[in-house]
Amino acid sequence: MSRAKIAISVGDLNGVGIEIALKSHEEVSKLCEPIYCINSSLTLQAANLLNMNVPSNFTTSHVDGNFSIKAGEVSKDAGRYSYDSFMRAIELCESKSADALVTMPIHKEAWKLAGLEFVGHTDLLRQHFKVDAIMMLGCQEMYVALFTEHIPLRDVANSIETEKLAKFLLDLHKSIGKHKVAVLGLNPHAGDNGVLGNEEKKIEQAMEIANSLIGEELFFGPVVPDIAFTPDFRKNYQYFVAMYHDQGLAPLKALYFDESINVSLNLPIIRTSVDHGTAFDIAYQGKAKNISYINAIKSAIEFIR
Repeated sequence: MSRAKIAISVGDLNGVGIEIALKSHEEVSKLCEPIYCINSSLTLQAANLLNMNVPSNFTTSHVDGNFSIKAGEVSKDAGRYSYDSFMRAIELCESKSADALVTMPIHKEAWKLAGLEFVGHTDLLRQHFKVDAIMMLGCQEMYVALFTEHIPLRDVANSIETEKLAKFLLDLHKSIGKHKVAVLGLNPHAGDNGVLGNEEKKIEQAMEIANSLIGEELFFGPVVPDIAFTPDFRKNYQYFVAMYHDQGLAPLKALYFDESINVSLNLPIIRTSVDHGTAFDIAYQGKAKNISYINAIKSAIEFIR
């Protein structure tokens, strides 16, 4: 069996992504055939800033653009290039020139400065493919799928609609198979039977619809949020659905920050990502860890198989 070809979008070049890619190349090349979506000029500029050599087998797919890399700075040029790199990686997957794509971190403010309307990779994928992409993050010990993602907290409650959540749960089931999933409530104490909010009634109805259509009880809840990630509870569940971003990601990153990855589900292509940001504070200092990146590569390969 031939080795998987993985398109790598390099992320914001003012951050840690290219450093991780360069210093991990030897290890990654033993796992797959990486194709880095960047041009040779910017690759060399980054390597020089890092006092590194560009590996001789560092295969690139050319992405136009040239600017001065400025470590740790928010820049519209870096924002635009990270977008162009991502789009090139998508093109490689769509044309079957790559089997999957792995993304390095972008900076959302840099995308905004570049005039881009998307609030992140998943939002772009959702609009590009016109499907309800699901953002799931985690590692083998625990995965968290997010029902809502990058929206203000004040909008979360109104976003919880029975039919919409039921479809989300069914799409998640299609992606992960017959795994039990703990579905978190929104409110403290999961609403205490309506005393602290009524959103849990909608969550319960959505689970009932999903379980009925599946023909098996795979979604459980609404789970009281403050006990969902305790050691005893996690003995019974590997997969969780959080109603909003920090409800699921704060405990995940407290437990598995270095190992965790980001996976986009319900798409016609395979996409995994590191589960950390651009880390501008340590960019080009040789301090960036690569555990999440290696796990993202390995997970992409597993999805291909």
